[in-house]
Amino acid sequence: MRRIFQALGAAALLLLTAAADTGRIAPDYAVVKPGVAIAFPADHGAHPAFRTEWWYVTGWLDSPEGPLGFQMTFFRTRPDVDQANPSAFAARQVLFAHAALSDPAVGRLLHDQRVAREGFGLAQASTTDGDIVLDDWSLRRGADNRWRGKAGGKDFALDLTFTPGQPPLLQGQGGYSRKGPQAGQASHYYSLPQMAVSGSVRRGGRTVKVSGQAWLDREWSSTLLDPRAVGWDWVGLNLTDGGALMAFQVRDAAGRPLWAGGSLRTAEGARTVFAPGDVAFTTRRSWRSPRTGAVYPVERGLAVQLPGGPRAFVLKPLFDDQELDSRAGGGPVYWEGAVSGDGARGYLELTGYFEKLTL
Repeated sequence: MRRIFQALGAAALLLLTAAADTGRIAPDYAVVKPGVAIAFPADHGAHPAFRTEWWYVTGWLDSPEGPLGFQMTFFRTRPDVDQANPSAFAARQVLFAHAALSDPAVGRLLHDQRVAREGFGLAQASTTDGDIVLDDWSLRRGADNRWRGKAGGKDFALDLTFTPGQPPLLQGQGGYSRKGPQAGQASHYYSLPQMAVSGSVRRGGRTVKVSGQAWLDREWSSTLLDPRAVGWDWVGLNLTDGGALMAFQVRDAAGRPLWAGGSLRTAEGARTVFAPGDVAFTTRRSWRSPRTGAVYPVERGLAVQLPGGPRAFVLKPLFDDQELDSRAGGGPVYWEGAVSGDGARGYLELTGYFEKLTL
């Protein structure tokens, strides 16, 4: 499902809204509708009429010291500010980015972030192709169809190339992905699974060559969650047999699923779209954060219903402490980490366990 919340931190947006509000005109956000075809390369690019969207890359890296996990995420959001304000400083569009490295030798996430209003040659997101720049961070799709990402800070840096090995996986019905019981609680959504990764990682003052596999999610929406929702669980898995699986559930305050879904595509290209009753998450083991006190179900059981019968996975984290606290940039506290098991490696996201996720 991914991923709206970091870009919508109220504190960050208020800091970026610089002009006086005279004759304020609220934005008229575009609506997600079924039957709208996904078109490339334009849909690799930004959709500024919608409230928010993201380019979200996660994956596993094989390094000389052992496996690493990484997250590189760029967001664009259209704040609820005066759209008629002529000032170049008005935050009509805001770009926000996160990067994190999961290193078992460190035992916690190394994390950095960026945020800026679009413009001034420092922050921009193309509407014709995948090309996002935020200060010295970037994610760009080249003419060779490879994506190149750069992000990091004083503790680490990622310089990675992502090569698609399969066509885009349109989630839901042709890219229209329901997230709740109402038709409008949805997003336009596609994924690029089974991407080969090459490049380098700097940490501890040392740069090493890495390779691995990644998953890129693209999603844009204006209304996503049911008002009863407190958060979600999401997982994207690159299967060792060449398949790709995405599954999610949106939870209420009692932990019950309000909605669930996802898909599995085999290496041969056969696709199964999951109905809400086809996805079941269970908790095998939890971990309590020593910093926030939040309790996360970091070891999960996942069962999905396929035409040939159920398929089950036991997903274990690369290590437990993969909590990301983005409150300094106006975002939430959540858990996002590398997981593996049963012929799969991927990423698990757990939101709404520290406090209700407010979009």
